[in-house]
Amino acid sequence: MHTNKQKIIRRLKILEGQLRGLQDMINKDKYCVDVITQTSAVKQGLSNIEDMLLEGHLGHCVVNQIKKGENEKAVSEILKVYKLKRK
Repeated sequence: MHTNKQKIIRRLKILEGQLRGLQDMINKDKYCVDVITQTSAVKQGLSNIEDMLLEGHLGHCVVNQIKKGENEKAVSEILKVYKLKRK
């Protein structure tokens, strides 16, 4: 995760701004479809961050667990993330 940390922080700050914008849109009674469009963009942004974190976890943490012989732990974490992503 360390190599992507700055990218993730930057994206989270962008999402933070989008969320503040959404609050403003609601307060100003903006058109519903416009609000939904923005909520969709926030969800996609969070999904992209999850993908980055997952890629780093699988490529580093899980690989190291397998190298250490911690196969059950590695498989358990992969399944946990898989189930979370399906929701």
